[in-house]
Amino acid sequence: MMNDLQFYNEVCSDLSILLTSKYSTSFSSGIRLFDIETRRSICSIYGFVRLADEIVDSFHSIDKLKHLDKIKLDLKEALEFGYSENTIIHSFANVVRKYHIDWDFIVSFLESMKMDIYKKSFSTHDFKMYVYGSSEVVGLMCLKVFLENDQKDFIQLSVYARKLGSAFQKINFLRDFGSDFEVRGRVYFPNVDYYNFSEQQKKEIELDILKEFNEGLRGIQLLPINVRSGVRLAYRYYYRLFQMICKLSPDKVKAERVSVSKWSKMLILFREIIC
Repeated sequence: MMNDLQFYNEVCSDLSILLTSKYSTSFSSGIRLFDIETRRSICSIYGFVRLADEIVDSFHSIDKLKHLDKIKLDLKEALEFGYSENTIIHSFANVVRKYHIDWDFIVSFLESMKMDIYKKSFSTHDFKMYVYGSSEVVGLMCLKVFLENDQKDFIQLSVYARKLGSAFQKINFLRDFGSDFEVRGRVYFPNVDYYNFSEQQKKEIELDILKEFNEGLRGIQLLPINVRSGVRLAYRYYYRLFQMICKLSPDKVKAERVSVSKWSKMLILFREIIC
């Protein structure tokens, strides 16, 4: 029988799973092949990431920097005292403690979220910093869970996790290219003028993504067998989205936000299960 703290921990974890399923059907589908404990931990990471992202992109009447600093402080207190009244932060703090997730990863992530508040265009240096903090460290957090604190394997596989996280993020940038500019005034890719986005620039971005995809795939093959299929499923979802974007002209990329259909996702899942 669970005590009160165990019950609260489970409820907070359940809420992170619910948040994940509501905000991202693709991500939820991609992790369905994990065992329940791994899935809970990954959803707790996603929940924290989504919490910060929503502060930046959805709530425009608040002091965003203040609230990002607040969740950082709340997380520190949760790590110190083992409790937060914010259920998403409480659940994430449990995962941070269990898998010894580096505090530097969390700081880098929150710094990238702050860049979303005040930056509308990015230099090459800023872009690399942003991608590292917004996506590569998230891949590293997940890798900590996948490897269950095996530091030797973590060092070996971290470069692949970073490449895969970077590829996923750059695909998101292409998918949301139009809305990022029209709604938020942002262009993430350095040296790209939204109004003069060319076929050559698009091809260069796609070649960069493809290179990172190929490197990330090599890392997937080295993951523990109990998580390999789930990560490869996420890879396949994103690769299908990437293929769809590659077929679009620059003007179409700006005008359309493509997505993988429910039936395509089911087919990809079926292929992963039987392979």
